[in-house]
Amino acid sequence: MNYQWYPGHMTKARRMMQEDIKLIDLMIELVDARVPMSSRNPDIDELGRNKSRLILLNKADLADARYNNLWTEYFKENGFFVQEINSRTGAGIKSIQPLVQEACREKIERDRKRGIIGRPVRAMVVGIPNVGKSTFINSFAGRACAKTGNKPGVTKGKQWIRLNKSLELLDTPGILWPRFEDQKVGERLAMIGSINDEILHVDELATAVIRYLQQQYPALLQERYQINTNEDAYKNLEEICIRRRCFQKGEMPDIARGSAMILDDFRSGKIGRITLEHPEEWQ
Repeated sequence: MNYQWYPGHMTKARRMMQEDIKLIDLMIELVDARVPMSSRNPDIDELGRNKSRLILLNKADLADARYNNLWTEYFKENGFFVQEINSRTGAGIKSIQPLVQEACREKIERDRKRGIIGRPVRAMVVGIPNVGKSTFINSFAGRACAKTGNKPGVTKGKQWIRLNKSLELLDTPGILWPRFEDQKVGERLAMIGSINDEILHVDELATAVIRYLQQQYPALLQERYQINTNEDAYKNLEEICIRRRCFQKGEMPDIARGSAMILDDFRSGKIGRITLEHPEEWQ
């Protein structure tokens, strides 16, 4: 299966980000903890190279805890501040404010030496679609967020959200989309639901999920569906359809319905906590 994205959005989004980047002190990048590298846009590092950087491993509750730890260490070793979070439940959100102050300590100290006291850190939140950017902003800001004025950006359709006296977020309408040549990246994004299922062959995608689970998490696969995980992945798909009573007329396995169920189980964490890529792939 060939996974395609939407390259037409890239030019406009990149231009917008280049304009916004000069207004901020810190870039907060959300990634999906199940696919921390595949859910990063390759332009982010170049555009944010002179800014402080904070990576948030969102949906950490759905990812394998062992690899959350390994990815945290990986990003720290590469110069990032890192925090595991779950934007939906608010887990880890309270730890972000101290990290922001630590990430921008040099900026705050420069301000102090210039006699500038109490100027808030300005941060931009970035992330590819479906990584949880909007949910994070709502969770982080809570009900106390307010639009602020009298600074660059406000008159250009952007929104400054004041979280408190020491931090403001620049919320921009532009979202950078991932660009990839590696079909493995496309497959992983499709697995977690970042590519519309309507343009995919769900049976091939469900089979790819089963194949990965057979290799990396056979016990979770067996426990969830009570199947022999040593079989061919497509045969496992048929067996799951039968066990879960996903039938067409004539008692034939309904592969489309069974595939959709497996993908939903995987994405919602019903199968278990699963990580699809590991730091050693990028060593």
